[in-house]
Amino acid sequence: MTNSIFLDTINGIKRERPPVWFMRQAGRVLPSYMKLRESHGFKHMMEEPKLAAEVTLLPIRDLGVDAAILFSDILVIPEALGMQLSFEGKGPTFKTALKDVEDPLNFLTDMPERLEHIYKAIDVILATKPSEIPLIGFCGGPLTTLCYMFQGFSQNLNFPDFVPAIYRDKATMKKLVTRITEMSIHYALKQVEHGVQAFQLFETHAGLIPNELYKEVFLPSVKAILGAVRAKGVKTIYLPKGLGLGLNMVNYDLCDCISVDWQTPLHEVRKIVGEDMIIQGNFDPRTLLADKNAIDQEFEYYLNYGRKDHKWIFNLGHGLLPNIPVENVKYLIEKVKTSDWGR
Repeated sequence: MTNSIFLDTINGIKRERPPVWFMRQAGRVLPSYMKLRESHGFKHMMEEPKLAAEVTLLPIRDLGVDAAILFSDILVIPEALGMQLSFEGKGPTFKTALKDVEDPLNFLTDMPERLEHIYKAIDVILATKPSEIPLIGFCGGPLTTLCYMFQGFSQNLNFPDFVPAIYRDKATMKKLVTRITEMSIHYALKQVEHGVQAFQLFETHAGLIPNELYKEVFLPSVKAILGAVRAKGVKTIYLPKGLGLGLNMVNYDLCDCISVDWQTPLHEVRKIVGEDMIIQGNFDPRTLLADKNAIDQEFEYYLNYGRKDHKWIFNLGHGLLPNIPVENVKYLIEKVKTSDWGR
């Protein structure tokens, strides 16, 4: 047993309660983060190691969560493949999208040096974080990353040009996935080299296409990225949001921990993925837009589930929403920490 409840749980060790951390905990709902944003742009905060480290650790101090996740963005991989990215306006936008390029494979240029500032941020975080708080590294899933690279903007999350392109030219798409995979493996292994203690792959748009198409074109990439990290002895987490019944493609050969959205109840997920897999997540972040009575009612299911299953990490089905009151986030974390889990 270690002094980290998160690392113990992801290693299958039974603790007195589930660990709790949230996706998108470093930002948006935190007043301390919004204060920093008054004088720093989002991209500048990511690219300045000391600022990125400070934001990474804000939720440890402000919320009391059990793990930190690197403050960065999944779109650093397209940048490392030579694409030009802007975070001005309502969201990330590429200067030139792959859909507008005649030869997208030759348009991409490997520029791994564009990732160096992230490794420097990891070094600062590890030098300043509390010893019992592990750092989780991450990258985007291959489908999600390619969605943005191909479409070029993030406002329309149906990615209207991208999905037809998969059907139209699957061979080129597979080659693009290979480029993303190679850079993602390089990036993930550098994070491990610099000391991250777990690694999560965010496949936010897994539900965009049919399960069988995902299995053919993208799942081999997922296995390659997570397998490279596991080979270094670091635990892996896979979040395939919207995968639904496709969870039957996920087993312990793929990852150590499956992070699940809010659509499928945890007890059903457990039946699908088996007893060896660690499960994470499932609490609907929109509940936190309601009142404390609603939070209490929803929490009862998770309390009952966590009393029977110690291989589970308390988290959300996706990230914190920007308009969630920080008081509700603190309230939920306190409930996780102070409830009687009967262990």
